Amino acid sequence: MALDLKEKGNAALSAGNYEQAIEYYTEAIAIDPNNHVLFSNRSAAYAKQGQYLKALEDAEKTVAIKPDWPKGYSRKGAALVFLGKKNEAIAAYEEGLKYDPNNQQLLDCLRDVEMSRENPFGPSSSFPMEAFMKLAKDPRTKDFIKDPKFMTLLMECQRDPQKLIMHMQDPRISAALSVIMGINLMGDDEKMETEPSYTSPPEPKKECKKEPSPPPQKNEDEGLTEEQKEAKKEKDLGNEEYKKKNFDAALTHYNKAIELEPTNMTFYNNVAAVYFEQKEYKKCIEQCEKAVEVGRENRADFKLIAKAFSRIGNAYKKLEDYKSAKTYFEKSMSEHRTPEVKTIITQLEKKIKEDERKAYVDPVKAEEAKEKGNEFFNKGQFADAVKYYSEAIMRNPDEPKYYSNRAACYTKLAAFDLGLKDCETCVQLDPKFLKGWIRKGKILQGMQQSSKALSAYQKALEIDASNTEALEGYRACSIAANSDPEEMRKRAMADPEVQDIIRDPAMRLILEQMQNDPKALSDHLKNPEIASKIQKLIESGLIAIR
Repeated sequence: MALDLKEKGNAALSAGNYEQAIEYYTEAIAIDPNNHVLFSNRSAAYAKQGQYLKALEDAEKTVAIKPDWPKGYSRKGAALVFLGKKNEAIAAYEEGLKYDPNNQQLLDCLRDVEMSRENPFGPSSSFPMEAFMKLAKDPRTKDFIKDPKFMTLLMECQRDPQKLIMHMQDPRISAALSVIMGINLMGDDEKMETEPSYTSPPEPKKECKKEPSPPPQKNEDEGLTEEQKEAKKEKDLGNEEYKKKNFDAALTHYNKAIELEPTNMTFYNNVAAVYFEQKEYKKCIEQCEKAVEVGRENRADFKLIAKAFSRIGNAYKKLEDYKSAKTYFEKSMSEHRTPEVKTIITQLEKKIKEDERKAYVDPVKAEEAKEKGNEFFNKGQFADAVKYYSEAIMRNPDEPKYYSNRAACYTKLAAFDLGLKDCETCVQLDPKFLKGWIRKGKILQGMQQSSKALSAYQKALEIDASNTEALEGYRACSIAANSDPEEMRKRAMADPEVQDIIRDPAMRLILEQMQNDPKALSDHLKNPEIASKIQKLIESGLIAIR
């Protein structure tokens, strides 16, 4: 389906129907979003239409999908040239040459851009004769130079490169620049890339220099035996039925193709695709394994073998056997590395890890681990207690008391940062968990952060106003916070959040109003954002409300 749309797009592009070509390529991309050729062809269509930013976006996507394909860098460089970004264009061409140092198209484009980096028409104040001759000889531009208005505009663009960028949407200017600089992005004779279906081990494609007209299409049946030709016909018939979702009929044709040419793994892959659509995933896996076996024996393209492994991986995903799916996607990667398969493997690893975590959850065993942790804590063996509390958390990660208990161990071990983290998780799971707030206050006291500890104890007192530990902690922090005002002010001013509040002109005006008119405070506290900032300043000890 995507291949058909691509061919329609190529035909529309050749006919000059750029908008229609873009529509076909866009539909094809929706079906096959990881096909670099589709983005490359759409980039060319956008460029021909004068939409150079979109051409650049598609060229960058082409390079991202297949970074070792020189054509992608050619597309990117050409789009950048038309946007007036010549230095970036040069970098794109040079990057492409790293993968194919002898690519003549990239070499020619790089040379032309470097020569015209300052001004595409040359440094002279008059229009260069060499550029004029190029325009006169090229069939795309020979009629333009007969138009005095066009030549005037061209001269203005020569004198002022900014005007060149402004008028880049004019197809005449784009065509002229294309001819002068030797960049074939706007050429009518450019051939779009295609990916013919596999029939026998293909010869490697060679990057061809641009010719005046496209070479004649090679007959796909050339060199095939009668059996192979018949097999190909059956496969094509099968493809038609597959598109119509007539899967039984498609199977009949594909199996007939296998009878005629049993050494072609593509036919086995096609059968597997039918089974996948029919949700016969085990049969799909068996057929793909047969395809790989046949492919190995007949030295099939490694990409076809990778495709078979990926289909097995997808079948196992449907069966929710994620470990087997990951194994086969990894096999696919070993044959042919692609970004999409790498992404799938990453997703599967997360899924497997999450499933293992869920499978490990057992509230009963979590309680048993907690009790053992308590035993070790009471014996003063805090490191061992941490081990069992951690086990309890893994067995039931949503129980706040386990984090609170482990935080108590970390406090004993003077690992205040770890204890504080556990306390924050504890009160996040249950904001009414009194002991979590008290433990947080104690840890912050140990870290000499009295104002923050004061806030934690205040939270605890909101839950239980008569709690002895919270009252004592609050009183101790209040005394500590006020014992050395200068030291307290220095600590507060070192806090980035406090610094931002003090620098805020609006907050400075509000603080000044509060000082002159204490009644203004009640009005400002109605705004949650302002109230939060005022509370922060109170906690830091910089202001006091009486």
